[in-house]
Amino acid sequence: MKSRFVRLAETTRATVSFRIDGEMVDGLEGDTLLVAMLCNTGHVRQSEFGPEVRAGFCMMGACQDCWVWTADGQRLRACTTVVSEELDIVTRQPELQWPNLV
Repeated sequence: MKSRFVRLAETTRATVSFRIDGEMVDGLEGDTLLVAMLCNTGHVRQSEFGPEVRAGFCMMGACQDCWVWTADGQRLRACTTVVSEELDIVTRQPELQWPNLV
């Protein structure tokens, strides 16, 4: 996966492993899920309205652009969720998609 963020500081915190779309990735203890995802991928989620991907917008919980889902269908806001070992995240909405999506 190509990452959107490059970590330049605070690299000595403990590693936290979790899954994004079935692939094991690492974040650092205390990271928000949004930061950990963007350090490992180029996007946060698939748009529910078209083929585009989304990468979050405000980074502080105001815009609603960073919603992701757990493998069991729970919705999480990535910018306000702290990364943890038990997270199994999917970047595509599990409910019915719009017909124009492949």
